[in-house]
Amino acid sequence: MSPLLDQSALTDLAERLVAAAGRAGADAADALAVRSVSLAVEVREGAVEESERSEGDDVGLRAFVGRRQAVVSTNDVNADVAELAERAVAMAKAAPEDPFAGLADPDLPTVALLEERAQRAERAGLAVKGVTKSGGASASAGIGGMVLVTSHGFRGAYLSSGQSVSMTAIAGEGTAMERDYDYSSTLHGADLDPPEKVGRTAGERTVERLNPRKVKSKRVPVVFDRRIAGSLVSHLASAINGAAVARKTSFLKDRLGQRLFRPGIQVLDDPLRRRGLRSRPFDAEGVATRRLAVVEDGVLASWILDSATARELGFASTGHAQRGVSSTPAPGPSNLHLAAGSDTPEALMADIAEGFYVTDLIGVGVNQVTGDYSRGASGFWIENGKRSYPVSEVTIAGNLIEMFQTLLPANDLEFRFGTNAPSVRVEGLTVAGR
Repeated sequence: MSPLLDQSALTDLAERLVAAAGRAGADAADALAVRSVSLAVEVREGAVEESERSEGDDVGLRAFVGRRQAVVSTNDVNADVAELAERAVAMAKAAPEDPFAGLADPDLPTVALLEERAQRAERAGLAVKGVTKSGGASASAGIGGMVLVTSHGFRGAYLSSGQSVSMTAIAGEGTAMERDYDYSSTLHGADLDPPEKVGRTAGERTVERLNPRKVKSKRVPVVFDRRIAGSLVSHLASAINGAAVARKTSFLKDRLGQRLFRPGIQVLDDPLRRRGLRSRPFDAEGVATRRLAVVEDGVLASWILDSATARELGFASTGHAQRGVSSTPAPGPSNLHLAAGSDTPEALMADIAEGFYVTDLIGVGVNQVTGDYSRGASGFWIENGKRSYPVSEVTIAGNLIEMFQTLLPANDLEFRFGTNAPSVRVEGLTVAGR
């Protein structure tokens, strides 16, 4: 690795400064090291008139004594670490108090707080009239991230946090019981839905499902609730994955540059979306990530590629390599979503005399080679433009290419998952019932 790219000496210096601050009496400390290198050439009338090069390392130490803080810095990386630390601590002791000063809080929520969230969600679900018992409530928190170093000189690292709360409710008795759920998952605890909302929504959804009917088999328009509409986007992502395209196991392998959806439809992958559940500054090969339109104005505009599949298909990597510590890279999406349309979900249903509003899907009945689609489903029958009675134990079937061609998105997009979509309407699916 080039010495300019090797920051191990700066890392070591920063660690020694923090340790020295602790020995000097600091309650907390952080150290920041910065490297800069620049080259400049000035040419006049074809001849080099001036050439400059500058480089330097700077380091700063911030020390805390209670709520008092001070900073010392130097551009001498060989400076006496103990002396710098003692000076910073002495200055901090003499500084005025700042009630807001301090390092960023590193703590995850306590077990007690997570337990409280789960209990609040469960109580709210059980309080919904018609709910007979709890299927369980949970709350979680964690941190994860990665470090990547390559022999080409790349060195990067990032961390991500996550918190969630969920509740499952049960209604009815005996063989007539129904269950449903709700959950909230975010990077920041402050963005979580209140546990009471999660529990209440789970309970209300469950009660709505009581006393379902079966319907006769027929072809009707189908509306996918936004909670499960993202599954259609996931099927698209699998079909435009570079590995599937290279193996010729995708029903879209010959469709790049062709129209798949109605004009105006966009499907976007944005690994840089603020607070996105799958946001990342670089992929598992060190390629910088960027916002990518995989479907633009209804046209399939890009595959999802890592370096290997990009080379095989004759393209450049799109920055979508993913891998674990015991696997080689493979392409995969980040924050993927179908852009919202202009109509409300109610407007999408308004002209449907008979149809099916799907709220839950069962099974993985999708053939990625042919695009044939068949999944168990439950939800509500649509009559005269509105949801009417609950329906269960049916199958919806079609072909994804035909489904994409008629897909119409609503305006209710929310970024709640890794793959998101608004409610969508699809024409002419077969609903197989009794």
